Amino acid sequence: MSNITIYDVAREANVSMATVSRVVNGNPNVKPTTRKKVLDAIERLGYRPNAVARGLASKKTTTVGVIIPDISSIFFAELARGIEDIATMYKYNIILSNSDQNKEKELHLFNTMLGKQVDGIVFMGGNITQEHVEEFIKSPVPVVLAAAFEPDNKIPSVNIDYEQAAFDAVKHLIEKGHNTIGYVTGSYETRKNSVLKLTGYKRALEEKGLPFDESVIVVDDYTYDAGLKAIDVFSNGTMPTAVFAGTDEIALGIVHGAQDRGISIPDDLEVIGFDNTRLATMVRPTLTTVVQPMYDIGAVSMRLLTKLMNKEEVTEKTVQLPHRIEYRRSTKE
Repeated sequence: MSNITIYDVAREANVSMATVSRVVNGNPNVKPTTRKKVLDAIERLGYRPNAVARGLASKKTTTVGVIIPDISSIFFAELARGIEDIATMYKYNIILSNSDQNKEKELHLFNTMLGKQVDGIVFMGGNITQEHVEEFIKSPVPVVLAAAFEPDNKIPSVNIDYEQAAFDAVKHLIEKGHNTIGYVTGSYETRKNSVLKLTGYKRALEEKGLPFDESVIVVDDYTYDAGLKAIDVFSNGTMPTAVFAGTDEIALGIVHGAQDRGISIPDDLEVIGFDNTRLATMVRPTLTTVVQPMYDIGAVSMRLLTKLMNKEEVTEKTVQLPHRIEYRRSTKE
């Protein structure tokens, strides 16, 4: 039944194909009786208007491609939700794909989306390479980066100031009297913002005259297990009195790894996470974390894309949303 065409509907309703097209596209210049006849025929035949075919006529498919690393992650799910809600408000459909932060897959998905005649693409990837940028610049439709960026700001993007956010978190810990502060993160390659966080971490130490100690930096990946492993590394070397974690998930691993070893949070070890995902309130003690407003980043990215798709004037293509620290129980008052 799926290959019912506009021609079949026209024949069934005994009207021209142009009339069916007008009804499907919501054109008001159709008599109510004719409209009813066409809608009844569509219903009977189970006709599904083809968005791409419609798009070829109007040059618009009102479909947006969204490429994110992993929808099963709480972090990216909130981003996708923000994109989806604004897309719905502006009557765009979404095609969502998971890239697993694999460069070949990201570029393949990007070209697949273009093949599906999408009107624009929201792209979220940890490492935007020169190759990505070249593809995005060549793109026939607008591209917006969400919680991702490339250094030259050639591609519109929506982020927070990662360097300043890390600086604020580490400065807070130093002001609480900590001299040995760990930083646990995933690979600097997969998420470039980790490098910015490291820069903020170092700047906070420098400003307070504290040495940078490589032994309390753990680079693994962005998971709960990485947090657990970090505690093992610290236990076999230098145990910091506070830790700044690159994500909430890492922070959770740190909290549980410490508790397993009888280390009290926050009395023996204070922990600050990053992202403020729902995980932060699920752990005990609840997690102090840098608020990266993922839903807002998604929503603003999609709104920026709608402006670019509709050729509206955009004064600021590099958007930086505010961040803050949500203080909870994994740090002392």
